[in-house]
Amino acid sequence: MLTDVESKLLIVDDLPDNLMALDALIRGPLRTVYQATSADAALTLMLEHEFALAILDVQMPGMNGFELAEMMRGTERTRHIPIIFVSAAGSELNYAFKGYESGAVDFLQKPLDGHVVISKINVFVDLHRHRKALKHEMDALAAAHQQTEQLVQQLQATQAELQRAVRMRDDFMSMVSHELRTPLNTLYLETQVRKLHLAKGNLALFEPARLPAMIERDQRQILNMVRLIDDMLDVTRLRSGALSIQPKSFDLSAMAARVVESLTQQAEAAGATITLHATAPVQGMWDEFRIEQVLTNLLTNALRYGGGKPVRVDVGAAESDLPGAGQQASMTVQDAGMGIAPEDQQRIFEQFERTADSKKQAAGLGLGLYITRQIVRAHGGEIGVESKPGAGAIFRVTLPLEVTTAVS
Repeated sequence: MLTDVESKLLIVDDLPDNLMALDALIRGPLRTVYQATSADAALTLMLEHEFALAILDVQMPGMNGFELAEMMRGTERTRHIPIIFVSAAGSELNYAFKGYESGAVDFLQKPLDGHVVISKINVFVDLHRHRKALKHEMDALAAAHQQTEQLVQQLQATQAELQRAVRMRDDFMSMVSHELRTPLNTLYLETQVRKLHLAKGNLALFEPARLPAMIERDQRQILNMVRLIDDMLDVTRLRSGALSIQPKSFDLSAMAARVVESLTQQAEAAGATITLHATAPVQGMWDEFRIEQVLTNLLTNALRYGGGKPVRVDVGAAESDLPGAGQQASMTVQDAGMGIAPEDQQRIFEQFERTADSKKQAAGLGLGLYITRQIVRAHGGEIGVESKPGAGAIFRVTLPLEVTTAVS
């Protein structure tokens, strides 16, 4: 508000009595009067304060009022201060004209008329207050404009994120439908074929020697659906913070051996082999089911994108690179397949993200590595990848030997 704006006034005169009289005349509420008895003292004050008005005596020893005004007009900080000259000299000296030439806004003749002085001072004080209030409003408008721009940018970013989420949801539903339809269609066609054979009385298809292969095909399709459903459930649990981590002591090397053995048939179907290098037990406190899930996801990807080439698994313990962290477990899965471009190596750990080459080579939802990273981080560990296109990939998991608290 205008009434809250303080105005500083500067009066310059080499005679203390004149300063005292003028000070008493112009002082008032929200007005602070500063006195200077020389041009040098006045310049010093103008560098320290922002003045609404300067009242300068023309005739001063050393630098006179006109010279002081010229210096004020030559400095950025003081050039906009209104100047009123005061002089006892007669009008024949043409001081008023010279004063206006020096940049004055008014000229007062001594002896001063108190009413005239107060009236003129009030005008300039009001102008100063209006100018300050206007600046305050302009600053407020600029700040509001900046906040509005920031809000618009945030809204645009949110809109883009929502649009991306909608696209991801649509893509996800499309992928889920496709991925689930494939094993379901296979099972459905299998049952239709069997139904036709039964209707025709052709029981040769159901001879004991053929049943294991038939059951194995059915199990493979059912397991594919279970895997997809499990992945979707895990993502839901991760989003809601309900993924349970229940640590218990077990040997990571022994667990890895079981996982490698369980994937032997899948490796044979891919034309690959899995070699485990685990020379010593690695005992630690982890959620065995979840860490098994991590290794299974990494090995399944290695077989899927490894081009039928050998896959190597290494399990061991080593000192952490972090000071005071002690020993940690290390688990790496290395393949010699298509590799991963540098620009994709962080993206593949996000939800529904897959490289263009991986989409061409095999179907999938792009959830495995996201779930894997979240499980590893829930144990206080990290996962990373080293790869070059055409040179295979090494996925490295590091885990502290003990999870301090269960995460759920």
